[in-house]
Amino acid sequence: MSTAEQLAPAIPLHPTGASRPPLAPGQPAATGSAPHDHGPAGPSMPYAAPRLSGREIEVLIAWLAADSKEQAAARLFITASTVNTHLTRIRAKYVAVGRPAKSKASLFARAIQDGHTTLDEW
Repeated sequence: MSTAEQLAPAIPLHPTGASRPPLAPGQPAATGSAPHDHGPAGPSMPYAAPRLSGREIEVLIAWLAADSKEQAAARLFITASTVNTHLTRIRAKYVAVGRPAKSKASLFARAIQDGHTTLDEW
């Protein structure tokens, strides 16, 4: 059993995650704005989701699919330092809504919970 299959029961999905067409790993997110309007948590959301930009989501997914920041950077034609800057900002946004994500695994869980990816894509 893969790690993703083991984690699946423990990771609650974002209420809108199932209705979003899936992105392939490495496929860029829509540019301009995030795929979902992640305002303050409403009655249908059990938690607050940070407002990530389209580029932040793109960098996050590329990094999750990569073995290193350098590999993600090469895929996106940016520097590893820029990947690190995006990840630092993403983590700060999760801390700001009370959902810290210190590790790659916890950021993967947040990406699934917030509908930015699904286990089926991995």
